[in-house]
Amino acid sequence: MSKAPAWKTLSSRDIYQNPWIRLEEHQVLNPAGKPAVYGKVCFKSRAVGIIPVDNEGCTYLVGQHRYTLNAWSWEIPMGGSPLDEDVMQTAHRELQEETGLLAGRMQQIQRLHTSNSITDEEGYVFLAQNLTAGKQMLEDSELDLQVKKLPLDEAVSMAQNGEITDAISVSGLLLLALNRQKYGL
Repeated sequence: MSKAPAWKTLSSRDIYQNPWIRLEEHQVLNPAGKPAVYGKVCFKSRAVGIIPVDNEGCTYLVGQHRYTLNAWSWEIPMGGSPLDEDVMQTAHRELQEETGLLAGRMQQIQRLHTSNSITDEEGYVFLAQNLTAGKQMLEDSELDLQVKKLPLDEAVSMAQNGEITDAISVSGLLLLALNRQKYGL
């Protein structure tokens, strides 16, 4: 059931932007009718994550140092999809760029909002199957990236026990684990 918006926007302005994001500041009336300030991070692309699963039931994670966290992070392969690009095309490209894998079959399994209290970012998760080896094509920011092949169950366990903390990776892996039969796994 959808309700009328409880928030009222009085004004908004851009306060920062770069090639990837725009930060807006909104003067609002909150649901209690009181003045408030709301910040909104607007993404200039969509997040696309891919869970590759081979014929042996193994998947591939990528690990890299994440500047924002100042920490190492294991994740499913992922990247940004420009708003004018088909997310399926992005999924194929990002899978090959980060892992070197090509997918004979790619299907969307999830659409989500990564942190809807502060951002409009939309994310997609794809299941990649019928994998063949291709050529890895890392971007400059990914030169420390490592690829790890492991059983899908082990990756799901990593998401469950906090070894994987990236929201798109955790959500996608757990959804896939709950729907194995649906996807023939």
